[in-house]
Amino acid sequence: MKRIVFCDFDGTITIEETFVAVLKKFAPELSAKLLPQIYAQQLTLREGVREILQSIPSSSYAEILEFTRKQPMRPGFIELLDFLDSQKVPLVVVSGGLRGMVEIVLDTTQQRVHAIHAIDVDTSDTLIKVHSDYQGETELVAKVQVMAEYPADEKIAISDSLTDLNMGLEASVVFARDRLAEYLNEYQKPYIRWNDFSDVRNYLAKSWIST
Repeated sequence: MKRIVFCDFDGTITIEETFVAVLKKFAPELSAKLLPQIYAQQLTLREGVREILQSIPSSSYAEILEFTRKQPMRPGFIELLDFLDSQKVPLVVVSGGLRGMVEIVLDTTQQRVHAIHAIDVDTSDTLIKVHSDYQGETELVAKVQVMAEYPADEKIAISDSLTDLNMGLEASVVFARDRLAEYLNEYQKPYIRWNDFSDVRNYLAKSWIST
């Protein structure tokens, strides 16, 4: 395909860092200990997120989903999907969080995205167990592995945090905000700063029409 868009979920499609909020709410002590180490890149996402998630009782999973249901989407997402549909460009959601959280926020909108890649959970035991088809050396969801499944001339990434760093470095064009912009500055990787999805849509519309 000519173009494809990869979009993070937590803090990107959602306004707030929903997944981090879930970790802090349902595993407060372990999150307080491990999250700063993850942000400082002293502990990998794979190790830290797995340890926090697998300390949470399976009985809390329904409450996690209800907590997530209330999270609003960032403005302009539907309009971006409309634009991408008109250009026949697929959007793939790639999340370092839980699939159930992504699906409950997207609701019927998930039918309009090409695919969702995220962490799957098993709640059949006392504590949550996590599984990912794209586990990497440092990530539970290795987003570059996901990107490799979709050959395209131009790969666009939309994201906001450390979980998106490798995806941002790999993308042809990256829209970055918040922590991700800071990390990309360190790597001297060019990016487009954005606030809501109308910024993304407007930039792509101008860029694609002129080419």
